[in-house]
Amino acid sequence: MPTKVLIPSPLRGYTEKQETLLLEGESIDELLLQLTTKYPALKKHLFSEDGQLRKFVNVYVNDEDIRHLQKEQTRVSPKDVVSIIPSIAGGKR
Repeated sequence: MPTKVLIPSPLRGYTEKQETLLLEGESIDELLLQLTTKYPALKKHLFSEDGQLRKFVNVYVNDEDIRHLQKEQTRVSPKDVVSIIPSIAGGKR
């Protein structure tokens, strides 16, 4: 059974404007691999050249930051909702 992955507005241009994807995998790294295999242009926005998840990309499983869990090895199930949230700098000058 697939896991629901929420795609934020800034990244939807790389996922054919999909807001939600259902992906197969047992861990975050498996989901991200499937996501970037299906949408290769998205890879450079999520991962650095050395293959590490970019520091400004936050991934949550049911509102829990994976950095406080097992990072990319965090296990997921079909009941879970995964959110990818890129940090956006800016504000008033």
